[in-house]
Order: sequence, then C-alpha cells, then structure tokens
Amino acid sequence: MFNKLEQIWKARDLRNNILYVLGMLVIFRLAAHIPVPGVDAGALKNLFASNQILGLMNLFSGGGMENFSIVMMGVAPYITSSIIFQLLGMVVPSLEEMQKEESGRQKINSWTRWLTIPLAILQSYGMITLLRRSSAGILGDISMFDFSVMIITITAGTIFLMWIGELISEKKIGNGISLLIFAGIVASLPQSVKQIIATFDPTQLFMLIGFVVIAIITIVGVVIINEGQRNIPVQYARQIRGQRAFGGTSTHLPLRVNMAGVIPIIFAISVVLFPSMVAQFFIHAKTAWIANFAQWTISVFNNQLIYGIVYFVLVVAFTYFYTEVVFHPSQIAENLQKQGGFIPGIRPGKHTSDYLTYTTHRIIFVGALFLGIIAVLPLVMQYFTGMQAFAIGGTSLLIVVSVVIETVKQLESQLTMREYDGL
Repeated sequence: MFNKLEQIWKARDLRNNILYVLGMLVIFRLAAHIPVPGVDAGALKNLFASNQILGLMNLFSGGGMENFSIVMMGVAPYITSSIIFQLLGMVVPSLEEMQKEESGRQKINSWTRWLTIPLAILQSYGMITLLRRSSAGILGDISMFDFSVMIITITAGTIFLMWIGELISEKKIGNGISLLIFAGIVASLPQSVKQIIATFDPTQLFMLIGFVVIAIITIVGVVIINEGQRNIPVQYARQIRGQRAFGGTSTHLPLRVNMAGVIPIIFAISVVLFPSMVAQFFIHAKTAWIANFAQWTISVFNNQLIYGIVYFVLVVAFTYFYTEVVFHPSQIAENLQKQGGFIPGIRPGKHTSDYLTYTTHRIIFVGALFLGIIAVLPLVMQYFTGMQAFAIGGTSLLIVVSVVIETVKQLESQLTMREYDGL
C-alpha cells in the first residue's frame, strides 16, 4: 500500500489532480456551512434528527440541508435529471442511438445540465414550502421577495455543485457526484462519534456491537461484489501477411459482478424518498381525499417492511438498468469480430452478443441480489433494535465503501497506464 502511495506522490500530474480534487471538496464543505438567512437552525436540526426520511435527504446533501445552506439540495436535482434521461434512453430509439456516440453523449449531458435547473427550482420550492408548513417554527413569515431569493440562491448552489462534480470527474480520480456525497458523509462522522460518546449508555453496548458487526459485513460484502468478475476467454485468429504472422494470442474479457458501482444505491434512495417528500406538501390540503392519501403514503413508507421491500427491489432493478446502459454486448461482439477475435465455441456476431447478454444477466443477478441484501441489512437491524442510526449509518457506509473502491480502481488504472507508457 505504501509503495502505491509513493508512486502516486511521485507522479506529478496525478499528485496535482488529487490535490485539485481535495481542494474542490474543501470548497464544497465550506459552501455547506454558508446558511441562507431567516432560519431557526436549532429547530431545523431537531426536525432532521427526528425524521428518518429527512435524515436520508440530508445525507445526500452532505449535511447542507440540515444547515439550510446555499447548497442544501446537494446534487439531488442533477441525479434526478440523469435518471430521467437514462430512462428515456431505454424507451426513445433516437436517444438510445445518441448514447452510442461521443457527440451524442455530450449533447445528452448538456440537456441533463439544463434540466437540472428547473428541477432544482421545483425541489427548492418544495423544501422551503415544507419547512414553512412545519409546526416546528423553522421559517417565520417571509415575503415573496425573500422566498424568491431563497429559491434562486439554492438553485445556484445546486448548479455550483454540479459544476464542481464535473470538474472532479474530468481529473479521472473518481466520479465527481459520488465523491461529493462521500465528502458529506465523511464530514459528519466526527459529530456522530462525538454524539455516541456523549450519550453512551451501557445498555446499548450490544446494539453498538451489532452495528459494528453489520458494518464489517457491509464492507466485506461490498468489496466482494465490486471485486468479483468472470473472465470470458477470447481467442484471436492467426493471420499471415507475407512472411510475418500476426495474432494467434489468447486473452480474456472481464465481466464484473457489479458494473454499476454505487449508482444503483444512489438512484434507489433518490426514488424511494420521492413519494414521501411529495406527500408532505399535501397533508394540509383542503380536499379531504388528497390529504388522506398523502397521510397514507407517508405512513406506508414509514413502515419499515414496505420501505425495505421497495428499497430492495429498486436496488436490484437499478443494478440491471444501469448495467444495460453502460454495457453493450452487441458493440463488444462487433469489435471482437473486426479485430479477428472470437469466444471459443461461440460463433462471431449475433451469437457472441447473445452469449454475452445471457452470461451478463446471470452474473448481474447474483451481484444485484447480494447488493440488495446488503442494502436492507441495516434496516433489518433497525427493526430489531429500534435504533434509527442503523438505517442511515448503514446506507452511509454502503456509499462510502463503494466510492472508495471505485476511486482506488481509477487511481490504479492511471498508475498502470503510466507503467505502460514508461512514465
């Protein structure tokens, strides 16, 4: 490990990229502590501490929502925009074709950024309205001008974070959006440890031990599914040109158990929080059936069993979905055929594509199932212990481990490239 760190530090451009990314994360953490005026900070923290759904939303904002900061919405609108376009890419043929080309992907990324703006406006409007209607007295009577300024400020904060995330991604040290969420989770760790020490009760010793056990199981499970892969043998035909022979080599095509990384977890939580968040706005509706339906929706998703089942299904579904987006068996089969490669026992072309699709679905089934179980394991522990920290802490741990693994892999790939290039 120390040898790798030494190699990273000696590579000047890689070292500068890491320092650049750390600088961007510091800027993000500073912005997360710049509050929007006119909020009772104490009442706001108490509200988030007593509400699991708001606690998870605060987790994705990096703690900015709890502080009512200028970046309180975090990157949630950008994630929502990405989900929308990736879903459209599955059902709109023209978008699906655009995703296969670099120019098309750049255009879709541009549309994703533009859609983030109205989504940020809507989500900031909804959150401010929710806090105004709260009985905790978080927001007093504010004028329409102040209300508009708050929305503009929070929306600008979201766009600022989206820009920072893309700058980080350009350095190829990790996914910028994931690293922003990671930074927010890690930043809240000292406060959580301090709170546990300050409120320690000997009767909770077994619960804390259980939390440690779940944490270890989560870390081991995430590492296993992220590191696991199946190697598909590939043979290249031998070609003779003049008096020289080319090809005839054997290699393998690695198929990872979890090609989607941490994205399914982020997508699943974003979606599972949406119904309850929307329902909060209609609790005090004048129409009785709307208010009753909103209250029923909130109570349904507060049920740990239903919440856990929906969360599990979404994690599995998004693992399959994102794999379909990033992995294209037909393109791989076409490239192998052009390069004179083939899988032993499988005919080139469509047969190779079908074989890769079939094999990938079998591998992803195990990975998605395992990832779903790991995701709901903290909820199971919360059900038996009654500690809310298990659900939020388990989700945080899952994201942190996945992001660390993804970042380490990108660093290792850059070191490997430098070895090949003789740098």
